[in-house]
Amino acid sequence: MISVSNVSMRFGAKILFEDVSTAFQAGRRFGLTGPNGAGKTTFMRLVSGESDPQKGNVSKPAKLGVISQNQFAYDDKRVIDTVIMGNKRLWAALAEREILYDKADLSEADGIRLGELEGIVGEEDGYSADSDAAILLQGLGIPDGIQDRKMSELQGGQKVRVLLAQALFGNPQALLLDEPTNHLDLDSVHWLENFLNGYKGTLIVISHDRHFLNSVCTHIADIDYETIITYTGGYDDMVLAKTQVRARIEADNQQRQKKIAQLQDFVQRFSAGTRASQVQSRKKEMERLQTSDLNRSNIARPFIRFQTKRPSGRVPLEIKGFGRAYDDNVIFSGFGCMVERGEKIAVLGRNGAGKTTLLKALLSNGTGPFDKEPDLATGGGDVTWGHEVQIGYFAQDHRESIAKGMTASDWLHQFDPQASREEIRGVLGQMLFAGEEGMKPTEALSGGEAARLIFCRLMLEKPNFLVMDEPTNHLDLESINALNFAIQKFEGTVILVTHDEDLVADSANRIWHLEGGNFTDFKGSYEEFQAVTATA
Repeated sequence: MISVSNVSMRFGAKILFEDVSTAFQAGRRFGLTGPNGAGKTTFMRLVSGESDPQKGNVSKPAKLGVISQNQFAYDDKRVIDTVIMGNKRLWAALAEREILYDKADLSEADGIRLGELEGIVGEEDGYSADSDAAILLQGLGIPDGIQDRKMSELQGGQKVRVLLAQALFGNPQALLLDEPTNHLDLDSVHWLENFLNGYKGTLIVISHDRHFLNSVCTHIADIDYETIITYTGGYDDMVLAKTQVRARIEADNQQRQKKIAQLQDFVQRFSAGTRASQVQSRKKEMERLQTSDLNRSNIARPFIRFQTKRPSGRVPLEIKGFGRAYDDNVIFSGFGCMVERGEKIAVLGRNGAGKTTLLKALLSNGTGPFDKEPDLATGGGDVTWGHEVQIGYFAQDHRESIAKGMTASDWLHQFDPQASREEIRGVLGQMLFAGEEGMKPTEALSGGEAARLIFCRLMLEKPNFLVMDEPTNHLDLESINALNFAIQKFEGTVILVTHDEDLVADSANRIWHLEGGNFTDFKGSYEEFQAVTATA
């Protein structure tokens, strides 16, 4: 079990959480939620022991398995070594022992130290570490042939399995996972859900994927109102319970306010008269009825609304005999279809299947932003963009499309020079750039802020055809929900690459699926697509 007692953390005047006491029991799977900046990663560092609380105490098991946000931290390491590094004490002893053995001449002190290191290796089962790590990797679907490769050679789903093996190495009693679904395709996310649902220890996971949280979590620990409140159930259960509790407290406070106002009126009218005892009685009742102190929620909800200046033609995109290949590696070939105005197309497939390549290749033919990239413009087939098509593009590496050396407001203003400063501030405000935050330098923007600024641009330009490549990366749950709703309400056409299952399920009415060089075009919802593929 993991427990925290009277823990507080603040940065300057900003309170993340104050005097928090809660427990995370074995056998339960906790989702740690809250908007960007609420303190989720900070709390996870406190639990892991990476940081110390400014106040209070944290009690945790001796062995913790931790997966951080950075899935690229071990790219220069072998897969098998990455797993063994999960036991930090053992890995440090092995590394120091190797340095000493590499010495041409060992001093007496070196010999003594080697003895100490061999003791540590024995205590930590280091002599069977390679075989233990190999067995763990095999159980997680990483075959022997991959285990000596560098981590940089692995795909995103394979990396997460290796990092899970690292976290599990040494049989930890608790797992701490910070955004484990980042860079995973849907198949890998489903595998991870199944794995975690069978885990018997204590699990704490940070995720901005609502479907993942609903599928895995038995409880939600929500950081809000300067505290952490635990709710039973998944994310949707938490939202419902939180809304009901908040509404009940606010309704009760409204009734109290009315009663207090009546009592105040009585006291003012009769305080100087002969009803002194009754006045004192009313004053005591007023003190008793003081409203519950409601800390302000730190949840901020952006308002995303994609509009069009004018509609496109009925067929905004036509594709004939389309294909792409790198040398002998065929990404897809012979694909053809017509896209009708208003369709919402989700592009699915494993990482490396060619989803981003497809989007860039489509945009390199005709009116897109990649016309001058010959490596993308080559290949078979024709792409015809229809009448009056205006494309709005959200790139996977969207931060690269934001010029540095400008303020967020100035960068946005260049896409509609006719817009007034008030209009620019209004659009920025909708996307949570309040007040002077619109003057923030573009190079200082976080990943989430950069994504929200791109949405500002799309709302300002009002294109009728949206092409989006992983737009939910770096967004918190509130922003993802706002994006989901905006895409559903958008009257134009959308081609969308995303690994957010709820976004696909709620918004898509057509599926393009890439797998092994094959291209499937399915006209229907994601649920219907799943039903068809499950029986195929």
